[in-house]
Amino acid sequence: MTDTTFSAGKPGGKPALLDGAGFRAAVVGAFTKLSPRHAFRNPVMAVVWLGTLLTAALTLFGKAAPGQGAAITALLFVTVLFANFAEAVAEARGRGQAASLRRARKDLVARRVTTALNGAAATVVPATELRPDDLVVISAGEIIPADGEIVKGLATINESAVTGESAPVLREAGTDRSGVIGGTKVLSDEIIVRITAEPGHSFLDRMIALVEGANRQKTPNEIALGLLLVTMTLTFLIVVITLPAIAGFVGLNLNPLLLVALLVCLIPTTIGGLLPAIGIAGMNRALSANVLAKSGKAVEVPGDVDVLLLDKTGTITHGDRQATAFHPLAGVDLAQLREAALLASLADPTPEGKSIVALARSPGVALEEPADAHFVAFSAHTRMSGVDLPAQGQGGRVIRKGAMDAIVQHVAALGGLASPELTARVEQVARNGATPLVVADGRHLLGVIELSDVVKHGIKEKFAQLRVMGIKTVMITGDNPLTAAAIAAEAGVDDYIAEARPEDKLARIRQEQAGGRLVAMVGDGTNDAPALAQADVGLAMNSGTQAAKEAGNMVDLDSDPAKLLAVVEVGKQQLITRGALTTFSLANDVSKYFAILPAMFATLPSMAALNVMQLSSPGNAVLAALIFNAIIIPLLIPLALRGVRFRPSGATALLRRNVLIYGVGGVLLPFPAIKLIDMLLAGMFGP
Repeated sequence: MTDTTFSAGKPGGKPALLDGAGFRAAVVGAFTKLSPRHAFRNPVMAVVWLGTLLTAALTLFGKAAPGQGAAITALLFVTVLFANFAEAVAEARGRGQAASLRRARKDLVARRVTTALNGAAATVVPATELRPDDLVVISAGEIIPADGEIVKGLATINESAVTGESAPVLREAGTDRSGVIGGTKVLSDEIIVRITAEPGHSFLDRMIALVEGANRQKTPNEIALGLLLVTMTLTFLIVVITLPAIAGFVGLNLNPLLLVALLVCLIPTTIGGLLPAIGIAGMNRALSANVLAKSGKAVEVPGDVDVLLLDKTGTITHGDRQATAFHPLAGVDLAQLREAALLASLADPTPEGKSIVALARSPGVALEEPADAHFVAFSAHTRMSGVDLPAQGQGGRVIRKGAMDAIVQHVAALGGLASPELTARVEQVARNGATPLVVADGRHLLGVIELSDVVKHGIKEKFAQLRVMGIKTVMITGDNPLTAAAIAAEAGVDDYIAEARPEDKLARIRQEQAGGRLVAMVGDGTNDAPALAQADVGLAMNSGTQAAKEAGNMVDLDSDPAKLLAVVEVGKQQLITRGALTTFSLANDVSKYFAILPAMFATLPSMAALNVMQLSSPGNAVLAALIFNAIIIPLLIPLALRGVRFRPSGATALLRRNVLIYGVGGVLLPFPAIKLIDMLLAGMFGP
């Protein structure tokens, strides 16, 4: 998905800050946000806005020097505008994205049918009239009218309107990749889709609302920081209000303009002005990684995750396990094992099943699907699949393939026994990091199918980085313990769960949470929904089932299970960015005190020691501090929107880096900046 104001096509790609149209929209938004309804949502900037009105009133009614009053009023007004502009820029970057999403669903129509049978009569209706459970037929070249799940057929689909990726993807009924999104385009074949979303509540509607900021809720960290800023603002407001009474004891009359200027420099205006923009930009950064977060909280929670639960297939390995060899047991002919493996896999729609059929047929085996066969689909509970053949002409065969323990139990129930040779063969395949599937014909064990998968390049280094950050990785796989151990060692995960069932994922998540840890996991199937809902961060695949997408709090538009690692980085970056800018804001306030306080109490000899910057005059000191206070906000907008660069490291190292760069830097930067502004003012207007 690419727009002139926003580019979210490739994970890791950086969006442009703003184009001409976006800049103009942000300027208009900055003035629109001056309305009291919006201004008082941000208490810090509301105080600055009220201070602006107060100084304007004092100037107009002759209670302050006209020149100084006008200058201070203008600087305070510009400070409010810059804060509004920061938020408007973040929103403008999302509006371009929303516009392209709206174009993807404009004027859509649908061919509604009453049954999924071939040849059913279709009625053309507007997409807005579709309701959940309606069936629609979509052919090559047509746009999918609404979110749904394929109930019949398979097709290649162009999802670039949502994901930005031009490469087509395959979606197929009856698999965990059956979900489709309204606004995407069918490129080949014909499918029948069952609608799952109400009008106005589709995936695109949700994305549009999120990128425009309409549904952005404040995160717990943002709320806590907001309370801190309000407390500090109230505290300094009380201090400033009491200053005239205190000054009266030493015979001083404080200028009301200086009091307002002091208050604005005391309160954390920098972070107060940037806080809304940081929150909106966090949502946009998640979307730029092609991850749809259902809330602002979902963006930040990954930054605090302690445990990552990852499926082996597709996340740690490439996920396209292929049958590479048949290993018959003693006394079993290779052709017999090939035939049984082929029969057991004819109705298996998985890539593994299709690869077994391809390998079994490679020597020229021409066996086709037998008549009256009853195929048994794979189940996560039985961990077997196969076929039951009728007695006529086939001898009433019961053929199964699956995990060794499941097949051994199946054979034992029929009166068969496992041999030591089978155990040795399975262990040999597993030690090589491959997955063994055992094949049985009735009560007779025939041999082992070897499925090979490859660990993704660089995954071990990523897990090492997560370990440095204090995050524990746990691999979940249905493989036997030997295969799981081999893959875990090669990938470098901290722990693994072998022969895992859906309930095992849920149990492990609850176990970790009971220990006070935050857990993240990824899933795409209906059986993953309970675990996705239980996890603190549930990343559902866009191609997965509707149940999985509803259960998770984040959806990966690319359907890449390894995206969970990127999600953690996005969350860490959001937390680091807010922490860094807060540190900088509070630190540079300290330096501004040394400009304003000597200016207010210039007649007191004891205050001369605080005039460390030796500014030209009290008036110039006030203006220099306010100018710096105003211009620092727009200068930090790019950092707030793009985020502080994230480097994997521990919490102590991150804190030390933040304090040194943004803490010490925040204290030191205002001194030369304010001094330089003062020199410019003195050169233009005199001391």
